[in-house]
Amino acid sequence: MTLILAKLAVSIGVVLGLSVLAERAGPRVAGVLAGYPLGTAILLCFIGIEQGIEFASKSAVYALPGLIATLSFLYAYFLASRVLVSLPVLPQILLCSLSGFAAFLGVSWLFQLAQMSLTQAALILLVGIFVALVLFRKIENQVILNRVRLTKSVVLLRAALAAVIVLVISGLAAWIGPRWAGLLSGFPVTLYPIMLILHFTYGTAPVHTLIRNFPRGMGALWVYVVTVSLAYPVIGLTLGTLAAFGIATVYLIAYSTFVWLRRKSVQAPG
Repeated sequence: MTLILAKLAVSIGVVLGLSVLAERAGPRVAGVLAGYPLGTAILLCFIGIEQGIEFASKSAVYALPGLIATLSFLYAYFLASRVLVSLPVLPQILLCSLSGFAAFLGVSWLFQLAQMSLTQAALILLVGIFVALVLFRKIENQVILNRVRLTKSVVLLRAALAAVIVLVISGLAAWIGPRWAGLLSGFPVTLYPIMLILHFTYGTAPVHTLIRNFPRGMGALWVYVVTVSLAYPVIGLTLGTLAAFGIATVYLIAYSTFVWLRRKSVQAPG
């Protein structure tokens, strides 16, 4: 029961934080920060606690192609939302979600057929991120002009979605093995509930912005998962998680600094 409560507390807190960020700072910022290893970190950590370090380390290898499945989920959601734009919002959300789930599970199924080393998985994800950057770059950025009040119903929905996803995936780990557990840990646990809220409240435009900017923050996810896979067997779950978060944070700071300097140089008078 204590572990279940911990899963609920962590997943709820993360989703609510990103939701507030999307409303206050805009989906462009939230999309980049959603690349921070939050949902994947939560799942890999709890998988390690419940199934052991070796299991979690093997799962981390397949979490890398699992993130390609996540990119497939996002792109399928985006394509479906463009086709279904004339439908009412609830059928839109349902059909877009089903399209995303189908893409995620289909890509995951293909990857679980292959025996993969950490090096192979890491290189495959780098290629996947590059392809996503090219595909997503034509999606238009959209700023949220009006904020949504954090009513009890909105809070409850966000919390429930995140909690259910974390509980189901981590609970299934022992039954499905490290490959599928790793692949499913790549599911956008923190991003998907935010997409649903934004879609329902504002329509597809800010959701597209969130999708467009997600690959830009995935370097932190890549760094985190590679570090976890290497560190868990050597220094254990707690120190390995802290080390992975530390390295991912350094990456995000370096990336943010690079983006800021590039924009500054572009804006500077010639």
